[in-house]
Amino acid sequence: MRAPKLIRRKSSPGIRRGIYIIPSLFTVGNIFCGFYSVVESSRGHMERSALLILVAIVLDILDGRIARMTGASTAFGEVFDSLADVISFGVAPSLLAFHWGLWQVPRPGTAVAFLFLVAGAIRLARFSTGSHTSMNFVGLPSPAGAGAIALFVLVSPTPVQHPAFIPVVACFVLALALLMVSNLPYRSFKDVDMRRRWPVTTIFMLAIVVSLATLTPHVLSVLAAIYILSAPFAVITGRARANPRVDGGPPPSSGRSHHGDSQDR
Repeated sequence: MRAPKLIRRKSSPGIRRGIYIIPSLFTVGNIFCGFYSVVESSRGHMERSALLILVAIVLDILDGRIARMTGASTAFGEVFDSLADVISFGVAPSLLAFHWGLWQVPRPGTAVAFLFLVAGAIRLARFSTGSHTSMNFVGLPSPAGAGAIALFVLVSPTPVQHPAFIPVVACFVLALALLMVSNLPYRSFKDVDMRRRWPVTTIFMLAIVVSLATLTPHVLSVLAAIYILSAPFAVITGRARANPRVDGGPPPSSGRSHHGDSQDR
């Protein structure tokens, strides 16, 4: 007696279209968080504005993961995601930095905030035209720079009042801008295989980090500082060297998309 033959049903065009829409919905959420962050910082709600930037980072990570898992990466998603990142990781954090710590010196403060925005746009444009062959980023990823400003604000949400603290904020924002346009190698974690089996100890340690991070922004701030300083420290100690070239040239024809996650920026 013959075994019954399994019949594979092809997915309908409607289902495929729905799969392609899902990552774009996360990108729309990313844009909304960036836009609403600008609104909240202009109203003086600094803590809420900073939290919205962090939510935008999570959405940016998810849209890339989902796009790759479902095979829904498209050229449209790449461009759409880049435009969303300019808003959420360029405009929103620069205005947050201005309204929170640079508002007392309008002209210099505007210049510093604008330089951060330009650096973020250059960072995204450089990645969009790059070959992406390295397992490391060239320069600080724009979501990391935006997240650093958001965490800095969350540690002390009240707008800066003391004039002596303004140069500290300005130097911090400028340093992030310089790191984003630098050639320093930052680990991208692209080599981390999420499908492989993880040891129980590793999973438990990750759970501890996530639990602490939900309790206080100080933990996330320390982790962000470690990541931001990791590339300069590696170059200074000779463990790595700054990439002498900037990825330029057309991207490969693999169909890879920015509908990626923030780790691709």
